[in-house]
Amino acid sequence: MAAAAGSGFAGDVPIVNAENLVSNVKSLNYSRTFLSIISGVFAGIWGFTGLMGFVFYFLVMMVTSLGLLVKAKFSVHTYFDSWNRILIEGVFGGLMSFVLFWTFAYDIIHIF
Repeated sequence: MAAAAGSGFAGDVPIVNAENLVSNVKSLNYSRTFLSIISGVFAGIWGFTGLMGFVFYFLVMMVTSLGLLVKAKFSVHTYFDSWNRILIEGVFGGLMSFVLFWTFAYDIIHIF
């Protein structure tokens, strides 16, 4: 991750490098999408059905957010413009990929 925020302040507004911020958000979305696909395959293989699969997905996303916070050394404003970026950015977008691969893996392993 590249540092998005500069060390100086212009008045009360922190200086943000837009290119680094966009790069960090892209990396965040790619990692969430990748983990959504992988967790969907695992949920399908393990045979999760119904609400248990969605609980598994949100647990994976919580662990992902925690891992990103640790990687950023809990200094979120150095890399992103708000806490919402690291906590919920891409969670619901990845949900569609999760459901697709969850049902695909479940069908291959348990139905066919």
